[in-house]
Amino acid sequence: MTTPFLLAVEHLGVYVGARPLLRDVSFRLRAGEALTLLGESGAGKSLLAQAVMGNLPAPLRAEGRIALAGTESRAADTRARRPHWGRTLALLPQEPALALDPLMRIAPQLSETHELVRGAAFEAAQAAALGDLESTGLASSARRYPWQLSGGMAQRAAAMVARAGGARVLLADEPTKGLDRHWRDHAVAMLQDVQRSGGCVVVITHDLRVAQALGGQLIVLRAGEVVEQGDTHAVLANPQHAFTRRLVAADPAHWPRRQAAAPGAPVLSARGLSKGFGGKPLFEDLDLQIRAGDRFVVQGPSGTGKSTLGNVLLGLLPADRGVVHRAEGLGSTACQKLYQDPVASFAPRVSLARSLKDVAVRHRCPWPQVLQQLQKLGVAPDMLQRRPSQVSGGELQRIALARILAAKPALVFADEPTSRLDPVSQQEAMAVLLDALDKRGAALILVTHDEDIAQAVGTSRWRLTQDGGRPDVP
Repeated sequence: MTTPFLLAVEHLGVYVGARPLLRDVSFRLRAGEALTLLGESGAGKSLLAQAVMGNLPAPLRAEGRIALAGTESRAADTRARRPHWGRTLALLPQEPALALDPLMRIAPQLSETHELVRGAAFEAAQAAALGDLESTGLASSARRYPWQLSGGMAQRAAAMVARAGGARVLLADEPTKGLDRHWRDHAVAMLQDVQRSGGCVVVITHDLRVAQALGGQLIVLRAGEVVEQGDTHAVLANPQHAFTRRLVAADPAHWPRRQAAAPGAPVLSARGLSKGFGGKPLFEDLDLQIRAGDRFVVQGPSGTGKSTLGNVLLGLLPADRGVVHRAEGLGSTACQKLYQDPVASFAPRVSLARSLKDVAVRHRCPWPQVLQQLQKLGVAPDMLQRRPSQVSGGELQRIALARILAAKPALVFADEPTSRLDPVSQQEAMAVLLDALDKRGAALILVTHDEDIAQAVGTSRWRLTQDGGRPDVP
């Protein structure tokens, strides 16, 4: 399979025992080319990237052949590609929290990659790291730890680390999730820069706008199988397979506007609320009232305090000034949060079934009712026997939603709750969430960078700005 291609994958499959999780995927990329992988959550897109890298988790195994910059190896021969990690082949994983060292500040992580992988001198590596952080709007965060960054900021930092080694083949798993429009476009430009500099990119995304911007080739996966493959613009303009047509039709730009019920009794209010970190104000003198049935959307650039606002309102963080008041009679668990990073919200060594059953027992929610919600969300019951690390990010996001609903909340703060889902699953998950909240008369505060989702779901907006101060709140 000796070819002039930078990356050639032939008949790639991923198996657990004799059961196939991914079957017969083939593609070839020259310098300057791009491949986008679309498909339903859990279809095997991330498994494909891990198989190409050679870091599939046990007990999964790969079959097929992979040629990297002219060097061919069996897909199962993971050691053959490890010398290329960072230098020729790099992976930007879906979860930036798992890609960054939580005990190391951002700038040293980045300069270390420039020095040890790219081979730059110490001073040059430090200068390159600071230049990278400046270009991604993270210069002021150079001395912060990953856990001190917002989800979008961590995403940008992880992207810089993945690129710092100078790899010509970049595998990017959901590189724009959690990013506002400006930084989404910046991430796309970064991928295009890899192409212009003589590399190639394989991009996993649920955002059709990213696929359109990159062009090149497109593969649509469903249940581990390729259902459509071809030129990106041609496939999206005239999809041949029924599932591809569903993906295109379910893009949030096509969602009908959801009508909220008339507001009911007050659930939560805040007066003079202020919060900052490291001397930087995020929001100041915030007054608001949330009533049963309200649908608020929180928007603003990455790092402006959207998640922090939710944490303060829910009592997960103290306010610097001001007071939050819950309506009388609401229990301590009446206000719930759907986390932007679902992996961090589950006990890593406990099965998903155990996590859900504990919540169901605590809130006296019948187990058949939980299973019914999971069925609506497209989660198979046998998936619950796995641990959080053994399912995809999109699958875990849907399970987290079912867990929240089992708590029978009066208010849900949903922080990018569908960012890891394909358009079809996004639409289904939002419908399940909103139907359940309507049935209970519960309120929703939704954080999203997707303007189309905001238009379809929200009835009021809160906008946070880079300079802190008083947010734009109705």
